[in-house]
Order: sequence, then structure tokens, then C-alpha cells
Amino acid sequence: MIILAATPIGNLGDASKRLIEALENASVVAAEDTRTTQRLLAGLGVENRPRLIALHDHNEKERAAELVELAREDDLLVLSDAGMPTVSDPGFGLVAAAAAAGVTVTAIPGPSAVVTALAVAGLPTDRFAFEGFPRRKPGERRKAFAQLASEERTLVFFESPSRVASTLDDLATAFGADRPAAVCRELTKLYEEVTRGTLAELAAWAAEGVRGEIAIVVGGATAREVAFPDAVTQVLEIVRGGTRLKEAAAEVASQTGHSSRELYQAALAVKR
Repeated sequence: MIILAATPIGNLGDASKRLIEALENASVVAAEDTRTTQRLLAGLGVENRPRLIALHDHNEKERAAELVELAREDDLLVLSDAGMPTVSDPGFGLVAAAAAAGVTVTAIPGPSAVVTALAVAGLPTDRFAFEGFPRRKPGERRKAFAQLASEERTLVFFESPSRVASTLDDLATAFGADRPAAVCRELTKLYEEVTRGTLAELAAWAAEGVRGEIAIVVGGATAREVAFPDAVTQVLEIVRGGTRLKEAAAEVASQTGHSSRELYQAALAVKR
């Protein structure tokens, strides 16, 4: 079978007994980074030295079939660098191939930056959505945020330190400056920090620079929360991403409840 195993996201003390037992007994491990796995084995005091096979974003498509066949004969332990494989990490293609081939897939649950950030953010947890890393190109990122502005579930994003400030600025523009949010930094590590505030406040805070691994948690929209001027801004952001004005207005209208015709005319006036 294929065994997806969650690894610590920072603190080695979070390694489960099941994970350690799996590492001690594994003969083959598919790892996102074999060097990281070697350090994990050493850090946990595991003397077993299984065969390590690199499985990452650049080779997963090519290696999936080979690994599925290997898993027919032996257990294959799958590890990402931190957290649960397949969740914003390699592994999805392998699991899909295994499911199609009738090979059993199971998991050893454990640490996850997504649910850890959600738990400590102080925002509603009853309904949430994980959006992964936002688009790198500013126009594409703003368009994606505009499409999410009326989402009522709490949203969780990952982001690199170098883009946190610009991402928070774009979120404030799309969602409204007063939307509550939290930036969770270095979760479970020595310098763990959770900073809460409005998107505008967090954008100003991040402008001075943020280090470490980052998760951003944003509160969901309330019904008709998006004011008309903000909805017009969303239309313009989508247009900047390459969408026609009429289509952008219709899209934002369906999300906010504002009139498509009024949004179109207001956006057109701004463009002129």
C-alpha cells in the first residue's frame, strides 16, 4: 500500500508514535526532499536507513506509475518536507494514479499548517477553505482575490515572506480594508508569532518586512458586505487581469448582489 505520513511542521516533538514506527520499519520512502528526510531520521533518532526516492513537483508525473507498481509489492511511505503530503505538497498525482490502479492508500495523520493556523487565528472555524499560495503575478493575484471577495467561509493562504506585504495590500483592496485577518508565522517553532488585525493594519505591519514560513487567515464576507465602490474596484481588478468589462461586471454582480449594469457603467466611467 501507499502510506501518506504527516511530518512535523517545525517542532520535532510533534512527530507521532505511528510516524516514528513507520520510519523505523520502512524499506522504501518517497520523499519531497531526500536530504530533509535524512535530517528527520537523524533528528528522531531513527537508525533505519530506507531506500529514498525523490518525489517532487518536477518529477511526480513521470514517477507515479513506477511508484504505484512498487507499492503493489511493498509498503511505500510518502513524506513531504513538512505537514501532510498532497496538501499544497507533492503526492496528489501519486494518490490519483494509485486509486485508478486499485492500490490501497492510507494515511498517518499529524501536523498541518493549514488547520494549525486556522485554530490559532481567532476567526470562525466552522466553515473554511484552503486557497494555497496566491498567484505570483500581481494582475492574476488581484483577479483571483476579487473572485473570492464575497466568499463567506474563512480563507487560509500560504505565502512567501517576500510577498506577504503586497498580498495583504491586494487582499485589503479586494476584500475591504476592515476585513479581520491574522498572519501566522513560524507555527510550532521557537519564534512562533500570530498577528491579528484588519487587512489594512496587517498590510502596514508587514511593510516593514516579515520572516519565516507564513500562513494568512482571512475572515469570510458577511452578506452584502461588499460596498458598491469596492465592488467597482473588484471589476477593475478583474479587467486588469484580461477579462472584458462586461464579463467582469457580471461576475462581480453575481458575487455581491449589486447590479451588473450599474457596475459596468461605474467602471466604464472610471476607465474614461
